[in-house]
Amino acid sequence: MEQKVDLDLEDFSSEPLFDYLVKEVEQDPTFLIGLLVAIAAVIITVVFFRFFVSTQTKRSSVLLVGLCDGGKTLLFSRLLVGRFTRTQTSISESSASYRAKNERGTTWTLVDLPGHESLRPQFVEKYKASARAIVFVVDSAIFQKEVKDVAEFLYSLLTDGVVIKNAPTLLVACNKQDITMAKSAKLIQQQLEKELNTLRVTRSAALSSQDGSVGAAVHLGKKGKDFEFSQLPVKVEFVECSARGSKGEEGDAEIEALEMSLAKLTKKLIFAPKLISKVLASVQAHSALSSPVRL
Repeated sequence: MEQKVDLDLEDFSSEPLFDYLVKEVEQDPTFLIGLLVAIAAVIITVVFFRFFVSTQTKRSSVLLVGLCDGGKTLLFSRLLVGRFTRTQTSISESSASYRAKNERGTTWTLVDLPGHESLRPQFVEKYKASARAIVFVVDSAIFQKEVKDVAEFLYSLLTDGVVIKNAPTLLVACNKQDITMAKSAKLIQQQLEKELNTLRVTRSAALSSQDGSVGAAVHLGKKGKDFEFSQLPVKVEFVECSARGSKGEEGDAEIEALEMSLAKLTKKLIFAPKLISKVLASVQAHSALSSPVRL
């Protein structure tokens, strides 16, 4: 035998809540302000998290780039497994999951790109949009000989519309510091700034397309001032390292400074959500103080 259940829709009416809100606003106008601030804070937080998470998910690669024979592939091996391995000039990319030393959180995709001049453009084009960081490997031992070629490659990266828009961290790894004639990171930075400044002047005619659209070339640094890396919208850091190590094949690599810089990527990733949470808590506290609810 079926039992009929009658529901009184009035029991579910929202009128008591509506009447309560109207009464609160009439008695204390700041109640409405506090309520609107709280709602706006929640909406902004949700939108930001969706944008932040989707952006970081898409950009999860750490690219190893540079000229041929700079030590990229050995550095790739050292970062992944720590062992010395004999390498040869790469003609295709290599990739593997990488987690920064002493970090248990985010895993990146470490990608070693070929350094040959004829291959570089197509592989950079393929991976640049996914780059969370770019490790530009420089052969410190023969830097003086290669400075113009290094600057040319670096210039192409730093005037790329996609790279500048996404602003990946740029780590210039001054490799082969175990060799006596190796140049210091400071000297390499200074000489690159001078060379890039000269290169910018000679290529100024080619920078006619500066509409800011994705993929278009952008101006390097600040107009009217000598170029410095500090002018860029991307974070740039120069570190000294030796993938081979001072003790040779049997010893450990000397890449601690580079590993520390890569570990900062994870810390930066989790900083933003924590900051938003603090801001939201602060807004909610302010809302509660400015418009207390009376029972």
